[in-house]
Amino acid sequence: MAPTTLATILALASALLPLTATAEEAETQTDFPLTIDAGAWPAGHVQGIAVDRQRSCVYFSFTRLLVKTDLEGKVLGTIEGFTGHLGDLDIDETDGRVYGSLEYKAKNAFYIAIINGPEIDHSGMQAQGSDIFQTVYLPEVVSDYSADLNNDGKFDGDTADTPDHRYGCSGIDGVSFGPRPGQPGSKDYLTVAYGIYSNLDRSDNDHQVLLQYDSSDWLTKYARPLHEAEPHHSGPDKVDGKFFIRTGNTTYGVQNLAYDEAGQRWLLGVYPGKKPAFPNYTLFAVEESAQPVSGKITGTEDTGLLLPLAPLGQQDKNTGIRGWKEKADVGIQSLGDGLFYLAENGKTDDGKQTATLTLYHWTGDETTPFTKEK
Repeated sequence: MAPTTLATILALASALLPLTATAEEAETQTDFPLTIDAGAWPAGHVQGIAVDRQRSCVYFSFTRLLVKTDLEGKVLGTIEGFTGHLGDLDIDETDGRVYGSLEYKAKNAFYIAIINGPEIDHSGMQAQGSDIFQTVYLPEVVSDYSADLNNDGKFDGDTADTPDHRYGCSGIDGVSFGPRPGQPGSKDYLTVAYGIYSNLDRSDNDHQVLLQYDSSDWLTKYARPLHEAEPHHSGPDKVDGKFFIRTGNTTYGVQNLAYDEAGQRWLLGVYPGKKPAFPNYTLFAVEESAQPVSGKITGTEDTGLLLPLAPLGQQDKNTGIRGWKEKADVGIQSLGDGLFYLAENGKTDDGKQTATLTLYHWTGDETTPFTKEK
């Protein structure tokens, strides 16, 4: 028998070692608790959620606090120390990074925060100056938010009571990864929804606005640590897509955006609008297969890529607008196979903010699009 060589010994030892699965090889979480309680926090109300199905954890945005829990609600870590408004969240499951909208309206700065979720391992982690919490600047949003539409030479700031702010842009909120509308099977783009001011005296704010970006090189090309005293302007000069969806005016636009791969559609959760001419639904849908069509944006001389609402839900007989009266404004996450977590916000007697996720199944029913899992 040939003598055992060192190479042979090492090969045998390697074969006996346990294998560590990559994110792509890891088993995706498919068994979800009926509810998840995020606890109570001295922060703003919950504004977005993201579920990492590969690593079995959940992220909650409490506007100026990020909380990470396991699927039982046990806190795994938090990030704090920022004063901007952290909004809706989504996750890149290939590396576990969390993407969220981050606003500094007083400084005219709008960012996508890119947060290294797997590195969040204890409470009280600080956002500023950290490689774990980086940001990418969005010039397109700044341009629309700060637009001087009445040409009076001044920026009116964070107020709805003005003709300024192109398309009524109040910043950004909804965030989700998903395909290009009208191109089923395309690669995923980071999709960012505008906040839209409620202003009953104008009609150019009756569309929801979605921006799409190829964010595959953002970490190496644009991302910078957050320094609130000196906001950076590192970000993409152009968008990869800009789409308009006429829903009627809402109160602060798309609060939560979710792409449902199983249903092949986008879901838009909003606060209800106040214009009496519209049905003021709180949930809208857009099919992935919907073809963008160039057309005039209501109330403007601009043309843009218009997307139709899905032929689902209730239909208002006067406007033709379709949607649902369904709460999806503080957290909606597609989990696959028609399952979703919807968030409910609350407050304790001592003023702390709470968030509870409840597991639902999509029905698409005209009046009740979700039913609770049992």
